[in-house]
Amino acid sequence: MKQGFPVAMPGQRIGLLGGSFDPAHEGHAHITREALRRFGLDRVWWLVSPGNPLKPRGPAPLANRIERARRVMTDPKVVVTGLEAQLGTRYTAQTLAKLTALYPGVRFVWLMGADNLAQFDRWEDWRSILARVPVGVLARPGHRMVAGQARAARIYASARLDAEQARLLPFAPRPAWCFVQMPMSDLSSSAIRAGGGWRARHQQG
Repeated sequence: MKQGFPVAMPGQRIGLLGGSFDPAHEGHAHITREALRRFGLDRVWWLVSPGNPLKPRGPAPLANRIERARRVMTDPKVVVTGLEAQLGTRYTAQTLAKLTALYPGVRFVWLMGADNLAQFDRWEDWRSILARVPVGVLARPGHRMVAGQARAARIYASARLDAEQARLLPFAPRPAWCFVQMPMSDLSSSAIRAGGGWRARHQQG
């Protein structure tokens, strides 16, 4: 394994939660704890991205976002990483292709909030993501109904596992995805940025 990369053994169930984490907050920690429990995961890796291709404005510097994320998420089962910057990937599909090659036998599960499912069909090579790893979707405020309405959800309706089968998701043949409801957290990175404190401390340039 490359130096500085997390350790994972074949057969382990590893959830991957990607995002700009600009900034990380308790809502991210909440969704991670629920994912560990609901999908029966051994670990979750946070993939703090260099930047989100769907967002027009760049985030705070990567080192600052990773530092904040490690303060927010202190569970020993969660590893905060800058893997996409280390791998040199920009899109999730590219990241997953490299990770599955680097970690043969690891049962990766891509994690996302339901708000991301709503736009999942806009992601680069999004179908290849579902072909490569199972996808766990967790409800977010205002997005409880998206599981059946999102275009990706309609196209892959036959690949959906019932919430009662959520712990089977890491073992499911691809494509497979599962939507689970969970207690809501109204925190959002955009609301924190709107308050001004985070962006003011970490302006680039």
